[in-house]
Amino acid sequence: MSIELPDAIEAYFSADKQGDVQAIAEGFTQDATVIDEGNTYTGRDAIRRWMDNASTQYTYTVEPFDVTGDGQRIIVTSHLVGNFPGSPVDLRYFFVLRGDKVAELEIVP
Repeated sequence: MSIELPDAIEAYFSADKQGDVQAIAEGFTQDATVIDEGNTYTGRDAIRRWMDNASTQYTYTVEPFDVTGDGQRIIVTSHLVGNFPGSPVDLRYFFVLRGDKVAELEIVP
C-alpha cells in the first residue's frame, strides 16, 4: 500500500532508509525533541548522535503503512524489521511539524 506523507516526514523516512544521519538531523528544527525508548534527545546535535548510534548498532528496514492525525500530531505507523530485540515490530511515530521541519517526534510500540 502506498501512503501520502507530508514532505518533512517523507524526507525523514527516505533519509533513514539511505542511512543519511546528517539529512535526518537537518530535517528537524534547531530545538527539536525526539523521544525514543524512554530517552529524550533535544536539538539537532543530540538527534544526530541518536540516529548515528541507532544506525551503527542495528541494521533495520522501516516501512510506513498508515498515516492518521489527532489534530496536533501526524501519526505514522511503520513496520520495522532488523537485528534488534523484539524484531519485527510495528511502531507509531508521532510527528509535530513546524513549517517544513520536524519539531517533535515520539516513537512508541
